[in-house]
Amino acid sequence: MTLIVTGSIGIDTISTPSGERREGVMGGSCAYFAAAASFHCPVRIVAVAGDDLPPSFLKTFTHFGIDTRGLEIRKGEKTFRWGGKYLGNMDQRETLFTELNVLGGKPAAIPAAYQDSKYVFLANAPPAVQRAMLDNFPGRTLAVADTMNLWIETAKDDLLALLKEVDGLVLNYDEAEQLTGKTNAVAAAKHILEFGPRFVVVKKGEHGCILVHRDGIAALPAYPAENVVDPTGAGDTFAGGMMGYLAGNKLEDPAAFPDVLKALAHGTVMASFTIEAFSLERLEELTKEELAARFAEFAAMLRLA
Repeated sequence: MTLIVTGSIGIDTISTPSGERREGVMGGSCAYFAAAASFHCPVRIVAVAGDDLPPSFLKTFTHFGIDTRGLEIRKGEKTFRWGGKYLGNMDQRETLFTELNVLGGKPAAIPAAYQDSKYVFLANAPPAVQRAMLDNFPGRTLAVADTMNLWIETAKDDLLALLKEVDGLVLNYDEAEQLTGKTNAVAAAKHILEFGPRFVVVKKGEHGCILVHRDGIAALPAYPAENVVDPTGAGDTFAGGMMGYLAGNKLEDPAAFPDVLKALAHGTVMASFTIEAFSLERLEELTKEELAARFAEFAAMLRLA
């Protein structure tokens, strides 16, 4: 089944203890998500960029087989740019600059050919925009959203309205606490379920994730990575691996607890590759055989008997 993602395409400048990329590399939630999901299923993107978007970025989308008919290139405008510096053991990040540029305008239009998409992921954006996007897919099978602290602070009512219409929500621990006022991740996620979704995924970075579903609760550790070069985009590739698995398999109910849990394991493994290099460099070299081997290794790690 075809998966569609709406989100950002960006040009990133990144510095970590392992090195730096100052010339500008591909970034943005849409880019990371789509690349990860493409290992499991066909992916469509809806995003906007300026005419300064490097031609190499389009070649990268082609490499992953991503459908870019929903990528609008606006003449005379500049692409979203972000710069960040990771400190110490990379658990702290300093934002050096953020230039919204084309993201400050109207969102990209959704091509008519995309409106039959069954699996929808709403990457980080104002919740009112996410909700408007969702209205374009009345026949959807599964819809999951991401959010961030800014929208919880400035557009909480819009976010709560969105949560009534999606099947799942993905967010960080701090965001779950901010949204609910509860400091316990499980308690916070249970409270979010009352707003409407069937499941909530709370990301905890190097400590893995927690799934709180109407039918159960589970926790997964992160894959024990030895070589962390650049954590940028790990959360987006996590979501891409998760949604790609759900869309790429013929599941009777893709929001069912066992399937979502297995999907999170696929997302965890995908993110473990992303952090091994800058931007999408590692995913561009990744083979399906490598991916399957690491997933088997991760699955074996989780068995207690």
